[in-house]
Amino acid sequence: MNHSRFLLALDQGTSSSRSIVFDTQGRIVSMAQREIRQIFPQPGWVEHDPREIWASQLATAREALGKAGIGGGDLAGLGITNQRETTLVWNRASGEPLCNAIVWQDRRTEPTCAALRQRGFEALVRERTGLIIDAYFSGTKLKWILDNCGGARDAAGRGELAFGTVDSWLTWHLTGGAVHATDVSNASRTMLFDIHRNQWDEDLLALLDIPREVLPEVHASSHIYGHARADLFGAAVTIGGIAGDQQSALFGQACFASGLAKNTYGTGCFLLMHTGQHCLTSSNGLISTSVAQVTATPEFALEGSVFVGGAVVQWLRDGLQAIKGSAAVQDLAESVPDSGGVIVVPAFTGLGAPYWKPDARGAILGLSRGTTLAHIARAALESIAFQSTALLQAMSRDLAESGGVTELRVDGGACVNNLLMQFQADLLGIPVVRPRVIETTSLGAAYLAGLSCGVYAGLAELAAQWQAERTFQPTMSRSGADDLMQRWEHAVAQTAL
Repeated sequence: MNHSRFLLALDQGTSSSRSIVFDTQGRIVSMAQREIRQIFPQPGWVEHDPREIWASQLATAREALGKAGIGGGDLAGLGITNQRETTLVWNRASGEPLCNAIVWQDRRTEPTCAALRQRGFEALVRERTGLIIDAYFSGTKLKWILDNCGGARDAAGRGELAFGTVDSWLTWHLTGGAVHATDVSNASRTMLFDIHRNQWDEDLLALLDIPREVLPEVHASSHIYGHARADLFGAAVTIGGIAGDQQSALFGQACFASGLAKNTYGTGCFLLMHTGQHCLTSSNGLISTSVAQVTATPEFALEGSVFVGGAVVQWLRDGLQAIKGSAAVQDLAESVPDSGGVIVVPAFTGLGAPYWKPDARGAILGLSRGTTLAHIARAALESIAFQSTALLQAMSRDLAESGGVTELRVDGGACVNNLLMQFQADLLGIPVVRPRVIETTSLGAAYLAGLSCGVYAGLAELAAQWQAERTFQPTMSRSGADDLMQRWEHAVAQTAL
C-alpha cells in the first residue's frame, strides 16, 4: 500500500488548463486554473498553441502544489486527463510542434470525411472503432497535418515525427521525451484504433495514409507510464493514469458497471453510459467508445457528444457581451420567468449527436418585439439541456429492452447552475444527481493513478467514496416536456445551410 497522502490531477481542457491536488479520500486540497487562447484562423477552424498548452499546464501544477504546501515528493502519483481528439504533431528530436494543435471542434477535414463516406467506408470504421466518420475525430486531422505542413509526410516516414492527443503531448514533456504513449480511451477517439482488440488498425492507417511510425504506444488507463522529471516538481513523480476527459469523468463518477450514466457540462456536453464488456452499436446517432480501463480487458460505453454546451455561455460573454462573467448567466436568466418562446440552437461548429449535421449553423428563433437579452440568455442555457435530452432520448431508444437510464449523474462547470439542472430533470423526467465533488474529470484521473500506484485496493473502495450533494427531481408534466422537445426539434430542423 502506498502511504503518500496526495494525488495530482492534470486536467487539460478545451478552454483552460487546471491542476487539482486531491487527498486519498477524493477531497480537493488545492486547485489552479488558467484559460488558454482559442485561435480561429478561418471559419470552421479551431486551434490551440501547443506550447501554451504545456506551459499553462505546468504552471497550474506548480501553483496547485504551492497552494497545498507540498512538493513532488509528497505525491503518490499523478494522472492526466485531457480534451480528446485534439491533434498534435511534433519533432521527436526537438520536441517542437509542427503547427498549432487542431482542436476537436475544428471542421476543416469535413471534405475528407465526406469522400470516405462516399467511398463506402462507414461500415468498416463503425465496426472497428465504434465511431462514425466525422471531422470530430483525430485521424483526418492527423492526415491534414501530414498533407499540409511542408515536408511532414516525408519526415513522418523517416520516424522523425510523433503524433499524439493532448495527453501524449503532456506525457512527452513531463518525461523529457522519454515516453510517447497514450491510453485506450484516447486512442479510441482517433478513428484509427480497433476498440475490440485494443490495437492500432492497419486497414484504417492505410485508408488515411498514416505511417505507423508516428503513433504512440497504447496502454490501459491505469498504468505506470513513466515518471515526471525531478526538476519539474522537486522530485520524480509517477505518471500512473491517463484518460480522455469524458471517460475520466465516467470513472470519477464511480460509473464502473453497465447501466450507470453521467453527463458532463463542459465546453461541450458528453453523455456516457457504461455498457460493460458489451460493445453496443447505436441505431440512434450515438457512438461506441472505450471506457477508462484498469485491465487489458476491453470495456465500453455508449456516448453522445454535444459540440457546444457551456461554450454557449462563453458566447454570451464574449460574443454578445450580454454578461460580464460566466457566473452571471444564472441571475440574468432567472430575471425572466421563461425564455419567452425564444430557442437558441448553438450549432456554431455544426451539430453533434444524435443529429450529426456538420453543415448546421447557429440560430435564434422565436424572437418578438418583447424579447430581451435575458430571454436569449435563458434560451441559451436551456439549449444545453435540450441537446442533452435529445442524447438521452436516443440512448433510451437504443436501450429499449433494458428500460433505459433511471438516473443521471452530472458534473462539469455548468452543473453548478441550479436553473439548468432543474430544467434538465424536468425535460428528462428522471432524477439528476450532482455529486459532492463536481470535478469528476480530474478526480477520475487521480483515481486511475491511485490504483496503479497502490493507493487504492480496487474499484469497490472508490465506489464507496462517491457521495451525492443534491438530487433534482422532475416537476414538469411529461406532456409539457414533450411539447418543449417538439419545439426544440423543429428549431434544429431550421439550422441547415
